Amino acid sequence: MGKSPDWLYTDNVTCGSPAWIGKGLTCVCFKRKGNCQRICISLTPLQEERLRRLKRRMKVYFDGSKLDHQEALRALWSASFPGQELQGLISDQWKEMGWQGRDPSTDFRGAGFISLENLLFFAKTFSISFQTILKKQGGKEAVWEYPFAVAGVNITFMIIQMLDLDATKPRSFVRAVFLQMLSENEWAFDLLYCVAFVVMDKQWQERKATYMEFNDVLKSTRVQIEKELLMDDVLRIEDMPSYSLLC
Repeated sequence: MGKSPDWLYTDNVTCGSPAWIGKGLTCVCFKRKGNCQRICISLTPLQEERLRRLKRRMKVYFDGSKLDHQEALRALWSASFPGQELQGLISDQWKEMGWQGRDPSTDFRGAGFISLENLLFFAKTFSISFQTILKKQGGKEAVWEYPFAVAGVNITFMIIQMLDLDATKPRSFVRAVFLQMLSENEWAFDLLYCVAFVVMDKQWQERKATYMEFNDVLKSTRVQIEKELLMDDVLRIEDMPSYSLLC
């Protein structure tokens, strides 16, 4: 596991203090494995385009009247319960997945359509991890007391806040580091979501948490994710230590 980097802050060639944030400086310089590397506030054209696409995804509200949104819900059900027929988009069956009521669309208000996309990406990309958490296969002494799907929506919202993606100028190193990763992989946000989900579930089991502790577990998950993103040998989402939990 990598050590946290020794941070240096610079405007072109001059190193200073963390007060660079919001001061109009152009680049952040930090050490990874003894070499000084630079993260720039001024985004490359590729970073700008991919961030623009991600922000567009973030602004899409779930609309149950749209056919593509309906199809995404059906696809999520099929990926979650293969071979089990869905009776309807409004059905008591959705409670089996951890939605609060018969109509899952009411739970998307906090994070929008992207939270459904994240769940579907998780289900299709890391089906074993997804199914293990959903159905609690192999869980030790943990008690399944948090709703899976609603937890997923909360994780999406947490990551959006952590990465400060709505900010005009970066206010954190985590955001700047993530944008570098996004330029390498357009699906970096979705991959980070999957990592965050397995980290949260792992912490939940280790703490033997109760539903009342959900927010505390989510906060500690954020701390862990931020710590890993800033490690000196983490250049991609796939380099994060907790990525190895996915299968």
